Amino acid sequence: MPRRNQRHRTDRPAPAGGRESRIDSGPAGYDDERYLVRPVPGSRATKTYRCPGCDHEIRPGVPHLVAWPADELGGAEERRHWHTGCWNGRGSRGITRRWS
Repeated sequence: MPRRNQRHRTDRPAPAGGRESRIDSGPAGYDDERYLVRPVPGSRATKTYRCPGCDHEIRPGVPHLVAWPADELGGAEERRHWHTGCWNGRGSRGITRRWS
């Protein structure tokens, strides 16, 4: 049986930088606190980070999220790496670790 030709998706452009980001409410859950959130695939996770939601390490190779305040320029010092489950559950529990 012959192979089918694959369609190439040209109906939507690729996101800038190859990553999709979204705006969510912040860790405290208030609507006036807006954060940019970007997923980090496991193949791009090369360093160890500490999740502020559970205070456990995010090891290299583990997919996770990066979040930073949307109203500021969001420099490197404002970015925080979160486990995806910790970020999704941030409204029902408080932050375990406060950063300075």
